[in-house]
Parts: sequence; structure tokens; C-alpha cells
Amino acid sequence: MKYNNEIILIVDDIEINRMILCEILQDDYQIYEAENGREALKILYEDKILPTIVLLDIMMPDIDGFQVLEQMKATNETKNIPVLFITAADSHETESRGLTAGAADYITKPFNHDVVRARVDNHVNLARYQHNLEQLVAKKAAEVTRTYEQTLEVLATIIEYRSLESGAHIQRTTLLTEAIIAKMLSMESFRPALMAENIHSLIKASALHDIGKIGIADSILLKPARLTQEEFEVIKTHTSLGNDIIDSIAATLPDSDLYLKYAKDICHCHHERWDGKGYPRGLVGEDIPLAARIVSVVDVYDALVSPRCYKGAYTQEVSLNIIMEGRGTQFDPNIVDIVPEIAPLFWNIEESHRD
Repeated sequence: MKYNNEIILIVDDIEINRMILCEILQDDYQIYEAENGREALKILYEDKILPTIVLLDIMMPDIDGFQVLEQMKATNETKNIPVLFITAADSHETESRGLTAGAADYITKPFNHDVVRARVDNHVNLARYQHNLEQLVAKKAAEVTRTYEQTLEVLATIIEYRSLESGAHIQRTTLLTEAIIAKMLSMESFRPALMAENIHSLIKASALHDIGKIGIADSILLKPARLTQEEFEVIKTHTSLGNDIIDSIAATLPDSDLYLKYAKDICHCHHERWDGKGYPRGLVGEDIPLAARIVSVVDVYDALVSPRCYKGAYTQEVSLNIIMEGRGTQFDPNIVDIVPEIAPLFWNIEESHRD
């Protein structure tokens, strides 16, 4: 059985021990050697060589095996790499401590050829199986997530058609949101806040911003004339209705991820205003979720440049001027300042996804 694509890192300060282990394993594995703990850490974290398993001596000068193991278990890239401690045959207390610290197994000295091969082969096979299983689980989880994302996107598109807006509005909203976030990520002032977010889920959730309109009567939602104040108050409830709808969906999906959290924030808060004069909660400034602040700008921009049953389409120049006039009152000023810089991209998105 050959494992030439599998890497074994042997860490031992005694050269003869490394030589013996290399002799046993080199025909079937790619071998890297480190003569002390510091060199092993360099191979792992500076040279970026991630072995399938590590054979690690415990008693070494400067940085011993326990310290190397502790570092590996504390680092995402290496925490799942199996470590087989190299120990003396009578060091039962050390073996116990090693296993408690997270070592997968141990190999005793003096080395027995067949035992070394059997233990290494077993752990390589187990590591490969675990890796394949993790990939399969991740793939299935992604498929499930995409399925319910697509279901909710279809629902959002149906709602847009019901309100006499094209399903292309959903595509434009998503693409415009993505364009703003891409620009924000290129700017140092925004990067820390966005790095704490799940960007993919945030962008996808923008499609659900008006899902609450499903609860608005046709006589108001489809009215071609100017709404009365009473009718406008009804329209405003689509934010709270959207929040409730997302809550009900989340209740049926106990393992739902950040996608629905962002959808909830966006549905509920995309009509809040930076100055606190928005609805439904009257939130002010950064109390408004970041996702909602972004979609607020996107939603208004797309509404301005697109025809509606109650208005014609404004030019991009007029639309941008209106957005800029809302800087620091209706919209987050930091987000508004980005829009002129990516105006050509905005326009390309509008032109290529017309109703």
C-alpha cells in the first residue's frame, strides 16, 4: 500500500531516532524532519507544510513535545492533525499526560518496525477518512443551505411580481449590495466591521428585504395613485411583517445560519434612517444593523432609477443627487460616500438586469 502523497513530519532531537523512523516510513510517505520543537513550528507555520500526521518526541531542549502539541491544538490550521508522541517504553505517566493533552497515540522506543508501520498506517487512513467525511458533510450542508436560500428567493420574487415590480429587482438588489460591500472591503475604515460579518449570507439575505409585502392588501400595494397617510401607515407595516415572517421561518429551521439573521435585520430595519426618523423602531446611526444600512441605500437607488406604477424612472444623475442629499439624514454618510465612486458599476448592473 502506497501513501506517497501523504506527509509525515518527524520531530526528534536525536538524529538516530529520526534515521530509524525515516528508514521504516520513507518508501511509502513523504518525510519531513525537524531536530527540535522550534524547527517543527517553523515547518508548520512559516513554511506552511501541513503533514498528515506528526511523530513528535516529548523530551526535547528549549521547546518540548507538549509545548509543540499545545501550539498545534491552539491553531486552526493544525488542531486536527494527529500527533503520535514518541516515548520511552516505561514512561506511562508521560503517555497518559500526552493523551490527555490531545495526542492521538504514541510510539515507544526502542522502535518496532511492524508496530511503527501499523500505527502510522492506521492513523493516516483514519485522517484521510475523517477529511473525506468532513468534505462530504460540508458539501451536504452547503446543498441544504442553497436549497432553502433558493426557496426563499423564489418567494421574494413572487412578492415582487405581486407588487408589480419585476423579479429583476431582486437580482439588482443583490448585485448592488455586493458591489457596495466589495468596495467597502477595499477600504481600511470598513474592513474590520465587515470581516466580522458573513459576507455571503449578508448579500444573499438582501433579496428578502420586502418579503413583508405579502401581508399588505392589494388595494394599497397596487394603488397607482399617491397613498393617503393612513394607507402609508399600512405600507410601513411590511417591515414588521417581514421580521415576523423570518422569525416563523427560523422557528422551523433550528439550525438556520446567519442568512436568516441578516434577512431579519434587513427586513425589519431597511427603512430606518440615520437621523432616527425612520420606521418601525426609530433607530439612530449605528444602532441600525450594518446590513440594513447598506440595503437601505441600494433599495432607494434602485427604486429611483426604475419605473414604477406611480412614477417614471429617474436618470442616474438625478438618482445619485437624491442619494447624496440623504447623506447623514436618511443614510449612513460613510456608505453614501462610496456610491459616486462605483456609480459606473451601479449603472452597468441596472442596464444588464432591466425589467
